[in-house]
Amino acid sequence: MIASILWVLAYQRCGVAAEFDCLYSEVFLTRNAWEKRKLTELSKNKIGGGTPSTKVLDFWNGKLPWLQSSDINESNNYSVKPQKFISLQALKHSAAKRVPANSIAVVTRVGVGKLALIEYDYSTSQDFLSFSSLNWSALFSVNLLTLIMTQMSRESQGTSIKGVTKSELLAKKVRIPISLKEQEKLGILMKSINDLIAATQHKIDAFEQIKKALLQHLFDQSWRFKEYSELWTPHLLGEITSKVTEKNTENLYHETFTNSAKYGIVEQQSFFDKSISNEANLANYYVVRENDFVYNPRISNSAPVGPVRRNKLNRTGVMSPLYYVFRATTAVYPIFLEYFFKGESWYRFMYLNGDTGARSDRFAIKDKVFEQMPVKLPEKSEQEKIGALLQNLETVINQTQERLQKIRDIKDSLLKSLFV
Repeated sequence: MIASILWVLAYQRCGVAAEFDCLYSEVFLTRNAWEKRKLTELSKNKIGGGTPSTKVLDFWNGKLPWLQSSDINESNNYSVKPQKFISLQALKHSAAKRVPANSIAVVTRVGVGKLALIEYDYSTSQDFLSFSSLNWSALFSVNLLTLIMTQMSRESQGTSIKGVTKSELLAKKVRIPISLKEQEKLGILMKSINDLIAATQHKIDAFEQIKKALLQHLFDQSWRFKEYSELWTPHLLGEITSKVTEKNTENLYHETFTNSAKYGIVEQQSFFDKSISNEANLANYYVVRENDFVYNPRISNSAPVGPVRRNKLNRTGVMSPLYYVFRATTAVYPIFLEYFFKGESWYRFMYLNGDTGARSDRFAIKDKVFEQMPVKLPEKSEQEKIGALLQNLETVINQTQERLQKIRDIKDSLLKSLFV
């Protein structure tokens, strides 16, 4: 199933990529003179928004989409999911206005920077300014506005400014192609990239759902490989693992690891300066070898919420004595145990057995309690198959996420180089 999905999506990606290459070449072959304009010339009408009274239920049972900032997809200028709809009565008795189809809705206040080209009639909250009856190509204009709003939102970061005013936005001066045909080609080029981004994100979302389902059904044994039928054997974690007590007493290792909630065990820093102070600081650290597991037993506002991570690095380092380091016995396939700790059983156990103690801002699981956690194990070969399946899927997800970031970088680069 996974192989089939990969093949189809790879085919779709190549098709879009080929179209992108063709459009990119055509844009530069036909690029003509550009001229300076004021952004206020982008459209005949600029329409604000408003919020009908929430106390009048009849205002909120209509069919006209009423957009909020949260309805706009920040990374997709063509994707809007309205959650609320208003009636004609609401338009008559509030500042909300009907905006004609094929207008561009720009968030200028809460969520500043988001915008979308809307293909149907709609209305908005007061956080929006909509450009209606466009004088320039719609696809070109939405990308031009994306670049402008990105720059303006960055300029307002770290200040007391809560948004961008209408006058500030409309005062912006821009350069546009004189030729409407060139505007349209630029817009189509950027739209093809945006479609590729959306398709790639959809692909990631689909894989994440597959992963979630596999984690649930493989570990509750409702899904099995056809060659296995034996019941899994119940154990306690302390029976199939051992706590690592080896300390870096002779300062053999000078590379420290950290337990990142997002990435697992990652390199924090390397100590190339073997000064006395550094050696003294690391002398009490636990030695963490490849495939060892690390858990942060004390959770506070500044610490990850209890992730258990396997050392995937092909080298040995050291870990702060604040962490719990443990190692699987030969009866356990480390990658199988890694994915067990990504499932619901671990989090359920953590919240049912954690103890805040005297500190209300901390949540901890004592070593002895942690070691009593129930774990069911299949035979070793089934563990290996489960681990390999989940690891391969996660590799595909990571590679697709890297591809997505590269496409986004291409989009940002083209916005900055073409729309100037």
